[in-house]
Formats: sequence, structure tokens, C-alpha cells
Amino acid sequence: MSWSSRCASAARATTQSVPSPFKQLAPAVTAPHPPPVVVAGEPLTSNSLGKTRILGSMSVSSGIGVATQVRYAHTDSIAVPDFGAYRRNSVKSPVARNKDSAEKRKLYNYVITGGLSVASAYGVKGIVHTFIGSMSASADVLALAKVEVDLSSITEGKSVVVKWRGKPLFIRHRTAAEIAAEEAVDPASLRHAESDQERVKDPKWLVLIGICTHLGCVPIANKGAYNGYYCPCHGSHYDISGRIRKGPAPLNLEVPPYEFSSPTDMVVG
Repeated sequence: MSWSSRCASAARATTQSVPSPFKQLAPAVTAPHPPPVVVAGEPLTSNSLGKTRILGSMSVSSGIGVATQVRYAHTDSIAVPDFGAYRRNSVKSPVARNKDSAEKRKLYNYVITGGLSVASAYGVKGIVHTFIGSMSASADVLALAKVEVDLSSITEGKSVVVKWRGKPLFIRHRTAAEIAAEEAVDPASLRHAESDQERVKDPKWLVLIGICTHLGCVPIANKGAYNGYYCPCHGSHYDISGRIRKGPAPLNLEVPPYEFSSPTDMVVG
């Protein structure tokens, strides 16, 4: 016997009918399905089918996470959703070409997208404006943003202290000798190189913010090794131009923005 004959005989299967000891079940009788009750006047969509009652309390469910299956059988009585109500008229025809109406459909999408973008931009602008406005200075601080000083009351060789934006402001009426002495100083010899002409608009008037550039202390006027300003906290000496000459301070005293509204009036800020 050949190898193929032996394999064929081993693979041959036989069957035998054995009577069952159990009682045979009666054939199931399928009741006809009642037609679904569709709400009149609504298109056959997922929303309307969700309101349709099928086989009593059963209804159609639809959504992103719901599986969808359509069975094409003539015995089914369950209606299939039709989304024609949501489609544009230009693409409802099965023979219509998509490119024929592409420009009109794109224009509609562009208009909607542009309108939403503009509305969103205005909304974001309002939110940002409100947020930034909450961090701006209060009304009482803005009221002190500028201060006007009467220079006619300050005699030559004297200095006054004015409060500006919560900081002390030094205003000094310098003499001719003080001006000449400060202009003669070589800026290259200073720690923070600045000439006297760079720090004043009118040589007679020196305007400084009275805060030491070392640790924020308030210097004393007409004191120190240079008869200018002296910070007793850590021993910083400034000259009559407000430039650091001795001590730990790294920078000169700051000059605020100011202008002369008249020969006898100054506006700081």
C-alpha cells in the first residue's frame, strides 16, 4: 500500500446517528415585528431614531462611542438613519461631481472659520486686557506719577527732599564752584564712569533718586568725604553729581526723568 493510500484511510471519517434521551424541543415561533413608530415631520436621522420605539421599550442609540452596523435584508423592519437633512443640496445627487461645488463649500467653511476666529480673538483680547489691567498701578499711585517742584524756594547751595512714587527725591541747587569741581573730574577714574554733563540738564540743578545703589538705604545729603551724599549703612560716599566715589555701592545714584516747565518750575516723571 502506498503512503498516500495509508494517509487517506487514516483521514476517513465516519458518522453514526445516536437517539437522544432528551425530549425534542418544539420549533421556535417568531412573532412578526411591529413597525417602528417614527415621529412625524422629522427626518430619519440618529436624533429622530433615538425617539423611535422598536419592540416595546427598545430604541436606536447613536454617538461617537457607539458601534454602527447596517444590515441590508428585506425582512428587517428597523429603519436606517438617513443624514440627508444635514447634507448640502449640491452633493445629495449620486451623479453630482464633488469638484463642481467645491469652491462654494470651501467659501462657506472659510467664512465660518474666519468669523469664529475674529470672535475668539476679541474674547481673548478682553480676557488679557482685564488680566493686565488688574496688575496695573492703582489710582493713588498714578496720581503721584508726576510731581511738580517750585525751584524758586530752593536757595543756592541748598538741597530739598521730595517724595515721588514713594521714593525720596533729592533736588540740589549747586553753586558755581560745585559745578566747576564736578566737571573737572575725569570720568575714566570713576567706578561708574559718567561725566557731570551726562547727569544734569541744567548745571545748576541736580536731580537724583535718593536710594543707595548698594542695598537700598537712603543717603544723607551734604555729608561724606566729597560733601555730596553719604550712606551710613555701609559707608558709600557720593559726590555732588551723585557719582559713587568710595564705598561698596556699584553704581551712581539714579537720575529720574524730569523737565523744566519754566525757569522756576520742574516736573519730575
